[in-house]
Amino acid sequence: MKRKIPSFIKIYESLIKIPTISSENKLIDQSNKILIDLLANYLSEFNFSINIQNIPNTNKFNMISSFGVGPGGLLLSGHTDTVDYDEKTWTKDPFKLIEKNNKIYGLGTVDMKGFFAFLLDVISSMNMKKIKKPLYIVATANEETDMSGAKYFSQNTNITPDCIIIGEPTSLKLVKAHKGHISYTIDIIGDTGHSSSPNGINSIEIAYEIIKQLIDLKKYLQEKYLHKDFSIAYPTMNFGSIHGGNAVNKICSLCSITLEIRPIPKLGLKKLEILLKEKLKKIKKKWPNRIFLNNLFFPVPSYELSKKHELLIKKIENFCNIESTTVNYCTEAPFLKEIAPTLILGPGSIEQAHRPNEYLNCEFIAPTKHIIKKLITKFCY
Repeated sequence: MKRKIPSFIKIYESLIKIPTISSENKLIDQSNKILIDLLANYLSEFNFSINIQNIPNTNKFNMISSFGVGPGGLLLSGHTDTVDYDEKTWTKDPFKLIEKNNKIYGLGTVDMKGFFAFLLDVISSMNMKKIKKPLYIVATANEETDMSGAKYFSQNTNITPDCIIIGEPTSLKLVKAHKGHISYTIDIIGDTGHSSSPNGINSIEIAYEIIKQLIDLKKYLQEKYLHKDFSIAYPTMNFGSIHGGNAVNKICSLCSITLEIRPIPKLGLKKLEILLKEKLKKIKKKWPNRIFLNNLFFPVPSYELSKKHELLIKKIENFCNIESTTVNYCTEAPFLKEIAPTLILGPGSIEQAHRPNEYLNCEFIAPTKHIIKKLITKFCY
């Protein structure tokens, strides 16, 4: 006899209380294995087949679960990791689900462990024996850092669903395109010395020349690349930090600049890097072996659902009575699209993600369950 599946809130609580922080800082980076095993146990109760992948050379795992066999069907995907949190800014326990004032608080409530609680709750209310096409539920790792979970899964699967839905928080709007993200650190090496003898090479002065060239590139990107479907229609560039020097009476020997660029679709990461290096070419020639450009984080391409799948968008819009849109943040879509047409749709607002006291507004609960049930019915029954 099967055990009774816990209620929606109990499932939600069980997911939130398991820390699964992904971080470039190895001292706080955590495995997601306990959460993956818990999801696998829940889905096993519904007779899903389970496959757990260990991402090579890591302590991180993906879970691929399936109900039904054959081509087509629907794949619902989410990531199991969260960002780190600052104890000084959180006023609530990030690993305890708290309901208050029509909000559900906890680290990962919207980004994005909560999506799995919705999926499990909806499945428990459906007659799975009537499914005609397969339903897949995939849980990935490391979305918040290098997206290695989604990359590894997409490169090591032979499933062929008709559609993939990533349950990131979109306020239940259907996202068909998003910008990419690439970030750099530029280290400039000068010569140290006493400020009274200003013949040395000051790295801050070189940084000034670099910034002028980067601002020119920023303007060029705004003029050359446009996508009218985005609220900010051009690629953006932001200078995140500049650090250099430690005394007013010393020539600055080291200056570092960090910047990020968010490209729109049609501007690939390789093309963007070529443009950036071209802008720095003259300065590097003038100051050889003094300027070093490196990626700060793992770059993520921009994404746009192919025009040949416009009918798919219209079908989901009409069937679920929702709107499609574009967003400026990144998801795993550029990698999962290698498997099947991919869209992003999930409960909660992105405005709550990566913030202290992250929460899901309870107004999303009923419509999210309704939409998920419709999607499963449309693609699998």
